[in-house]
Amino acid sequence: MINKVFCFLVIILSQTSWSQNQDRSIINGKIISNTNDLEGVYVVNAQTETMVATSADGSFSIMAKAGDTLVFSSIQFKENRVLLTPENFSDLNFTVKLNLVMHQLQEVIIKTYGNINAVALGIVPAGQKKYTEAERKLHTATALNATANAGSMAGGSISADPLLNFFSGRTAMLKKEVAVEKKETFMRLLENMFSLDHFVNRLKIPHEYVKGFEYYAVDNDKFTAILDSKNRTSTEFLLGELAVKYKEILAIENK
Repeated sequence: MINKVFCFLVIILSQTSWSQNQDRSIINGKIISNTNDLEGVYVVNAQTETMVATSADGSFSIMAKAGDTLVFSSIQFKENRVLLTPENFSDLNFTVKLNLVMHQLQEVIIKTYGNINAVALGIVPAGQKKYTEAERKLHTATALNATANAGSMAGGSISADPLLNFFSGRTAMLKKEVAVEKKETFMRLLENMFSLDHFVNRLKIPHEYVKGFEYYAVDNDKFTAILDSKNRTSTEFLLGELAVKYKEILAIENK
């Protein structure tokens, strides 16, 4: 008796499935979007619950008929429902546009950690001298590389580059670049510490001679040492003394 009931149910379900698909045909289509990742998007016939997945190029084939609704669903795309029309079955370029899901961040917090740097991470040894660009060029041109030709003879050899740079004049040129770079650094430090008004109205330096006075000041080693310490009081005191001497020089030259 149980076997007869089971067979009856199988026949009923089969007939139902056959009746659902007897007037349906395969529709071929393709999804398009602003991405190349089109594989694995689910295409579901909402009426028959038949489901397929798109291929790598976004193509799909599914049993359907006019009036059925195809549901396109995926994690990276917004769900899209398309009500099929008779024209869709004759359209050789039947495409469905899908929009990407945009995940918007609610809040971005940027934290700065002052104790995390190249030294703390072990990338740069502690206490290592920091070179400016000009100093780095000079160091490279004058450093003796004891391992320059270590593979060609026992114990290696001394690179000849420093000697060549010395006799060619390149070392002297690089030393001048370092000196100029240092002066420019001191000039910027001086101009950041004192305004133009300070030079003109406080130190009584004629406006057209202010830049010349700045060069005169940074040529003084004693002054640059104090300037580098960033002690404004001491710097201002010595700057006043240099201003007096500079105006005396101007007075002699303008006689």
